[in-house]
Amino acid sequence: MNVVLVCPEIAGNTGNIARLCAATRSPLHLIDPLGFRLDDKELARAGMDYWQLVDWHRWSNWPTFRSAQPADARFWFVEQGGARGYHEVAYGPKDYLVFGRETAGLPRLLLEAQRDAWVNIPMPNPAARSLNLANCVALVLFEALRQNGFADAPAAET
Repeated sequence: MNVVLVCPEIAGNTGNIARLCAATRSPLHLIDPLGFRLDDKELARAGMDYWQLVDWHRWSNWPTFRSAQPADARFWFVEQGGARGYHEVAYGPKDYLVFGRETAGLPRLLLEAQRDAWVNIPMPNPAARSLNLANCVALVLFEALRQNGFADAPAAET
């Protein structure tokens, strides 16, 4: 399972997501521009010493990233407004889970072009604007991994 962050802005969130990707053996793709420097202390602290365990890639923009992926790759765009919940789709083991920046989400043009692959995280309280990006990635990634049987995954320590 691949995790894609389009223009992430907060180093701590990206560090937490990197740690999650290390634990699940999920490649992490970072799409520029990033809202922080890769030598940011908060990024390192949140990722702990897991960065060496992450298969991560940095891409200059969405078109460059997309053209480098297999033509038959499946992408799931996680953002408010999707017609289906993230738990209502069937994920494949090599799918790409795409998340947008913390303050603005994914670009509307990208979402509109991918309506069938645009999923949401249901939030029963309409007064709550959003969830933390790292929490969103964890929710969707673990559902996708659960559907695929957590291949070769030992139990996590807490």
